[in-house]
Amino acid sequence: MTSDIPNHQPTHPSMPTRSADATWTGNLPDGSGTMQLESGAYEGAYSFRSRFEDGDGSNPEELIAAAHAGCYSMALSNVLAEAGHDPESVNTTADVTLQMVEGDPTITGIHLTTEASVPGLDADTFDEHAAAAKEGCPVSKALAGTEITLDASLT
Repeated sequence: MTSDIPNHQPTHPSMPTRSADATWTGNLPDGSGTMQLESGAYEGAYSFRSRFEDGDGSNPEELIAAAHAGCYSMALSNVLAEAGHDPESVNTTADVTLQMVEGDPTITGIHLTTEASVPGLDADTFDEHAAAAKEGCPVSKALAGTEITLDASLT
């Protein structure tokens, strides 16, 4: 059986589309919003302060970091297992950097830090697999550039 990541044909002819919702009320500096995952696994508040300062609540960059860390951990586990090295664990942190670039808030980088427990695997081979997983991770691919489409309407 082939795997879904990183470079194989999907085992499922159609994979589900995932979604999340966000609502913002008010202007940017004084308003507030909520974000909710379709699964119900997360619902949280966000604000100007939680995004651009050090206020309470979440922010879109934190959710991107969670998605990237989760995807990468799965991708690395898969790459290792396909190479005959079953990992005991893979733990990844993704740090998303948001900075002002020419007056606009811009995600300027994402740094992945991962630690894995893989019995019998040497460091050089692990580094090769870790790099391959970064290239094959679907979130890495999406954040490197993907088509974004939009349907917009007024209510």
